[in-house]
Amino acid sequence: MFSVQKWKCSWSMVATVASIIVLVSVVHLFLFPVVPSLDYFSARQVQYKCVPINSSLEQSTDPVWENKPQGLNLDHRFPTDLHNGVVYRNAPWKAEIGRWLSGCDATATEVNIVETLGGRRCKSDCGGQGVCNHELGQCRCFHGFSGEACSERLNLSCNYPGTPELPYGRWVVSICSAHCDTTRAMCFCGEGTKYPNRPVAEACGFQMNLPSEPEGAKLTDWAKADLDNIFTTNGSKPGWCNVDPAAAYDSKVLFKEECDCKYDGLWGRFCEVPVESVCINQCSGNGHCRGGFCQCYNGWYGTDCSIPSVVSPIGEWPKWLKPAHLDIPSNEVTGRLVNLNAAVEKKRPLIYVYDLPPEFNSLLLEGRHFKFECVNRIYDERNATLWTEQLYGSQMAMYESILASPHRTLNGEEADFFFVPVLDACIITRADDAPHLSLENHTGLRSSLTLEFYKKAYEHIIEKYPYWNHSAGKDHIWSFSWDEGACYAPKEIWNSMMLVHWGNTNSKHNHSTTAYWADNWDKIPSDRRGNHSCFDPAKDLVLPAWKRPDVTSLSATLWSRPRENRKTLFYFNGNLGPAYTSGRPEATYSMGIRQKLADEFGSTPNKEGKRGKQYAEDVVVTPLRSENYHEDIANSTFCGVLPGDGWSGRIEDSILQGCIPVVIQDGIFLPYENMLNYESFAVRILEDEIPNLIKILRNINETEIEFKLTNVQKIWQRFLYRDSILLEAERQQTGFNRVEDWAVEFLQQSDDDVFTTFLQVLHYKLHNDPWRLELAHLKKDYGLPPECLIRIK
Repeated sequence: MFSVQKWKCSWSMVATVASIIVLVSVVHLFLFPVVPSLDYFSARQVQYKCVPINSSLEQSTDPVWENKPQGLNLDHRFPTDLHNGVVYRNAPWKAEIGRWLSGCDATATEVNIVETLGGRRCKSDCGGQGVCNHELGQCRCFHGFSGEACSERLNLSCNYPGTPELPYGRWVVSICSAHCDTTRAMCFCGEGTKYPNRPVAEACGFQMNLPSEPEGAKLTDWAKADLDNIFTTNGSKPGWCNVDPAAAYDSKVLFKEECDCKYDGLWGRFCEVPVESVCINQCSGNGHCRGGFCQCYNGWYGTDCSIPSVVSPIGEWPKWLKPAHLDIPSNEVTGRLVNLNAAVEKKRPLIYVYDLPPEFNSLLLEGRHFKFECVNRIYDERNATLWTEQLYGSQMAMYESILASPHRTLNGEEADFFFVPVLDACIITRADDAPHLSLENHTGLRSSLTLEFYKKAYEHIIEKYPYWNHSAGKDHIWSFSWDEGACYAPKEIWNSMMLVHWGNTNSKHNHSTTAYWADNWDKIPSDRRGNHSCFDPAKDLVLPAWKRPDVTSLSATLWSRPRENRKTLFYFNGNLGPAYTSGRPEATYSMGIRQKLADEFGSTPNKEGKRGKQYAEDVVVTPLRSENYHEDIANSTFCGVLPGDGWSGRIEDSILQGCIPVVIQDGIFLPYENMLNYESFAVRILEDEIPNLIKILRNINETEIEFKLTNVQKIWQRFLYRDSILLEAERQQTGFNRVEDWAVEFLQQSDDDVFTTFLQVLHYKLHNDPWRLELAHLKKDYGLPPECLIRIK
């Protein structure tokens, strides 16, 4: 079966290769799963055909490119709807896009791809303080370690340098008056206490001053440590580090209330229960999650330990590499097995995911000071999944889906797109709480710090990989979670595709619009940022924000509530600015749009006791938090989609509850708006037309309202990260034999979700971006009929 040459190698290598051959010879390893089949989760499983062993892997076609498709009249086969949209898989797309997807995406077939598994070793196996990238033969070191073999110990101080006024340094979240773990810049009780591994986070270690007003809040005195309330062994009120959890739960002892359990991997009021930390894909079952960084088992690597090396058991390979047929090459010079080739059948588009150094992803997760930061889930005392409200969690959800997708490839020469995983969502929430992120070098601007992260990632991939130069980065994909999107992307990467949550074309708002000074990008010099917009609809894509899986809303099918039950004409609930109690004080917040809306239609009295000038009973514009927010939206026909400091999650709220979105933000694209036909399911109102908003909505006829409501009900799942949710459901079922209620609800949904929509967009771009016609590497097997290929002579 294999052409094996004479090797000079160790007995361990002979044993390794022998084990591979034995496994390969057992045919059922390729035909049936080695582990029990999870039929329950077949909703996201993909079946593959077998590829003959050592079959010819020559490309089956070598197309000659012409100017336009021949022989396939998409215009007549796929007519438009009332608003010039073409429906594909229940979604109304822009006509040209919908026609191509209907005629071509639906007919795509699998193609032969050779995946190469690396076998390069790392120096000293990274000393047990890192993970070896077997493709490059380089270590990815855990927090607090660096060097070629992760042998250098770093000193990540919890505190900035002290001063006479602030002996513990100025405030950052990691400020510590107890024991500092300098590998992570995190504060713990330390040796000599009853619970040395209990966190002493934030205000816990410092004295609290009573409020000056009766209803005021306590203030922390960052100059004075509160050592008594941390370390004392007093029987009735022991220090935080000596409080027995059972005695405290029984109310037998008192303790400092400002102390709590903030760090990931710990649960309970006193951090007494160790639980799962959050890692990308929870290390795919091939490693241990240590605070956010996957410590992979021998033979596995990658951010989520999903990439097998030449010594990984074939039966444990991930689904996106099975079934495969192998060709084992030898190295005549060293006699060592360096790479292993596996032939797999896949559908395009194919995505290559860079295994970046951990500073861009794993270290940002491992050093989180608040367990809720930048993730879409955490784990409770049963290790059951708790979904978070973090809108930024979408970045992690998308990253996990790409890594586990059958569209993923390890073959960069065959890849159609290249994903660069920089977790900037964690920089947003962590920039001012981690001294090693060096925010002080950026005058306090998180935008400037983040630009530097992307620039370093760019420099890494052009130094270590050949793929950027194939297209000057046009086939690369970067994710930006920030409120204003990719406004401060470094100029070097602007050719690439940007995944954002807010598509400001800068046609009207041509400067930084955020009211939060640390995110303002106006002051970033052009020699770093360049002179690009925040969003280019010709190449970029706006994705939905993360929304917590809501079982109640799903089971109540709020998205399908009929028109006659939607008694409220227009609904908006959110911060309305300085005119209201607890409103944002900046006049620039929401670019003044929410304030204009409230001034006209406010249904809640402002500080002066006044409602909006055009207040109406069936119009709700309020800053008051609703106890039944989703129900209120489901009871409304139209729902406002207005900016906050940039993007907000309002369009997701609207569509997930079946309400017609009313978009009021000029020159700014919403999720998929450059791909889907928004006129088929949404209403756009110019900012200058806000005084006429209700008049415009009342003049929309019932036929049009029903048409838009029906389309919203068809596309609502495209605003759900269902694939990522089902990945987690599968992990829970495999690891704990647990099927949660949210898993049951989401498995009942079958329409295309965020990730499926993303793949459809990539497939369209793969064959319709003009720049691709000039690239020689497009002469591949695309699994499409000739009529679907845009050709050039």
